[in-house]
Amino acid sequence: MPTTKKIGGIEPLPRYIMPDSSMPHYDEILEQLQEYQRSLIGSSYYYIRVEKEQPTLCRIVPGAGTIFFHEIVDHEKHGIDDDDLEEAVSLDEGSFSKPGYHQISSHIETKLRVLLDFP
Repeated sequence: MPTTKKIGGIEPLPRYIMPDSSMPHYDEILEQLQEYQRSLIGSSYYYIRVEKEQPTLCRIVPGAGTIFFHEIVDHEKHGIDDDDLEEAVSLDEGSFSKPGYHQISSHIETKLRVLLDFP
């Protein structure tokens, strides 16, 4: 079975996280994402998280009334570049109560819907 390894301090993408009770903010994020139709693409909610001034595209997959898993998405494989993420962060009007979390822009939404075939 092939394995992935950390190169230069960067973990390979995608990275999946199975949220548990030690990470209560995922429920809060999901609750806020559900207020914005743009965030829901297919059965996943997309958003941008900024950590150490680096924006990353993330998705939450809900299931059975809770969060099934959280993924840090390789945005470049979805046709989204760093400029798209930075623009979305700059256009966001502070819709999340937690700092460092932002909505995706309509431009990113369009790219994801076209690529993932969810009109």
